Amino acid sequence: MTDPLARRIAGMISTACDGRPTAQEILGSDGSLSALGVTSLALLRLIDAVEEEFDVTLDLDGEAAYLDSFPLLVGYVNERTP
Repeated sequence: MTDPLARRIAGMISTACDGRPTAQEILGSDGSLSALGVTSLALLRLIDAVEEEFDVTLDLDGEAAYLDSFPLLVGYVNERTP
């Protein structure tokens, strides 16, 4: 994935994880966020950043399959932003 939204979210994931993995590694991944090293604390940081940046809600109480992988998260945000 190389579109601007994917690059932005990859950077947000990297930032939430204190730079590990890098945004470039994330862009080349289709595995789970946990396989990328996203811990529960990093996931909470990421959720806050995505909600603030894109004005979307990432609800952990319901079906949250969009948090399973980078491509699913990008797709979810893309469907909910103009």
